[in-house]
Amino acid sequence: MPHLIVRGIQAEQMATISEPLTEELAALCQCGTDNFTIECLQTTAVFGGKAVESFPFIEIGWFERGQETRDQFARIVTRHVLSLGIPEVEMAFVPYQKESYYANGEHF
Repeated sequence: MPHLIVRGIQAEQMATISEPLTEELAALCQCGTDNFTIECLQTTAVFGGKAVESFPFIEIGWFERGQETRDQFARIVTRHVLSLGIPEVEMAFVPYQKESYYANGEHF
């Protein structure tokens, strides 16, 4: 169920790595690849009074799996993104609480 919200990386680029990326992450998280959502937001950053390209940043919403898994997850995502020729990427994990996450009106 991890959700990857991507800014500053084109959807077409993410599409090229999406399959191997989700396969590797699914093995790490011990779940199916269909549990992952990758969304690429079209954003425009502003700096110094003008529009500039958005910095590559990925927000990962998920149910917490511990520091070791989080570290490995971050390394996997970073490796795949850097393979696109992108020089650097940052990410942040946003842990969901089961009692605050709902599917069809029912919490987990």
